[in-house]
Amino acid sequence: MKRIIKKAVKWVIIAGIVAAAAFILYTKVFTGGEPEVAMEPPQVISFPVTQESMTSSVQVKGRSQYQEETLVYAPFASRVTAWKAENGGQVTKGDILFTLDQSALKNEIATAEATIRKAKLEAELNAFLSQQEDEAAVPAGTEAERLKALAARESARLNDELNEVNAKIQEQELSDKRAKLNSAVYHAPATGIFLYDSSSESGERPQMVADNQYIGKIVDLGKLEFIALVGEQDIFRIKQGMKVQVKMTAVKDLILAGEVTEVSKFATTTAGQNTAGQVPQFEVVISLQPDEHLIGGLSLSGEIETLRKDNATVVSSIAVIHEGDQAFVMLDKGNGQYERTEIKIGMETSEKTEVLSGLKPGDTVVLQ
Repeated sequence: MKRIIKKAVKWVIIAGIVAAAAFILYTKVFTGGEPEVAMEPPQVISFPVTQESMTSSVQVKGRSQYQEETLVYAPFASRVTAWKAENGGQVTKGDILFTLDQSALKNEIATAEATIRKAKLEAELNAFLSQQEDEAAVPAGTEAERLKALAARESARLNDELNEVNAKIQEQELSDKRAKLNSAVYHAPATGIFLYDSSSESGERPQMVADNQYIGKIVDLGKLEFIALVGEQDIFRIKQGMKVQVKMTAVKDLILAGEVTEVSKFATTTAGQNTAGQVPQFEVVISLQPDEHLIGGLSLSGEIETLRKDNATVVSSIAVIHEGDQAFVMLDKGNGQYERTEIKIGMETSEKTEVLSGLKPGDTVVLQ
């Protein structure tokens, strides 16, 4: 009997558990399982209509470089007998940079002078002999003799002209050699920092130079410029004289003032990062004010102000709704009343929109 009672109690408990589970499942599936929560009305975001200056700009990147670099070339091939300028040293216009050995050039000049003198003496001798022959010549009788004499005179005239041309060429060459000799002691053509040719194999100042060999350059450290590359979508917005705010990657808090001085009319093609191939880029030159942190070769970024409007009626671009060619906002009329108001827009940026008509400073628009 006790066993029967225990089995009955066990089945009652199981039935109770099953009923409870069924009730919970029914509640979750058919009634949502959770009590209903009252939904709050959507919040209204307000935007004031203000009067302020609006600007449109183009972002550019590039590097700084020295604006004035005077290249130095060897005046003639020779051995360097003395160096007066140190790599990275300050030089003033007129200072001696280096001195070249003059002996070989002096020998060339002496040889050229002797050659020219000899040619002049030969020309004088030939002229004298020709005159003597003309005076002693017997008048030609036959037609053949007259033609022969005419040909001889014409040949002598052409030979004299050729000698004159050669003499002028020799005189010019001699003059060039004398000018080179005067530059054997080479003076700095500008003031600045003298830098040796960094591409030389030895990395040291040369002791032998070739004719017109590149030696180095004189750099004016006080004058730098910002060379930026701009895509074709922005190049027509940039004009000479536009102001630029320049930032330096190395000194993030420093802002430099710049001005566009040159806009290239020809593209420089760089390798693109997509399958389109080549991407045309245009060079923009920006002048920079001197600064102690500014040197050549730094990474720079700039913001070129392409358009500016003062005292413009402005509203946040988020609040402006576009429908085709029309634009409108929801104007706050007060007491929770909002009215759709069409506006005429002017200048637009990602953050601000100029309102030409439909709103006035002091109005408030909302976004529901």
